[in-house]
Amino acid sequence: MQSIIICGHLGRDPEVRYSGSGDNTTTISRFSVAVKRAYKREGKPDADFFNCVCFGKNAQFAEKYLTKGSKVVIRGRMEQDDYTNKDGQKVYTWNLNVDEIDFGGGKPDSNQSGSKEPKSGKKTKVEPKEDENGFIDIPDELEEDCPFA
Repeated sequence: MQSIIICGHLGRDPEVRYSGSGDNTTTISRFSVAVKRAYKREGKPDADFFNCVCFGKNAQFAEKYLTKGSKVVIRGRMEQDDYTNKDGQKVYTWNLNVDEIDFGGGKPDSNQSGSKEPKSGKKTKVEPKEDENGFIDIPDELEEDCPFA
């Protein structure tokens, strides 16, 4: 058994596809995550890019909340795949199959919102309010859209 945990930023927006039809439809999402290397060698890249694939609820989470630059923490397993390219050569690839995905924490950059607008195109802004004890009251509008419930 293997388990890999990475923390990094999305290198591109998730590509989302749907497989099956009706009640048997499965959401599939693919994206890359850039993870900084601890040490940089001259002439070598300072980050590694992991191709990630997730299914079902994790793919729906990625579609709804993640964009290029989003910071994420991912736990999954590396799996090798292969295909034959148009020249007839067999090509081997590695993908990180996502078991768990979560926001990487911290406040998004000013140029990166960290979330997408709702599919309706309307942008609704609901601000949680802090009570006298310092606790945050979560409005109903936010609880319905919470990915962790």
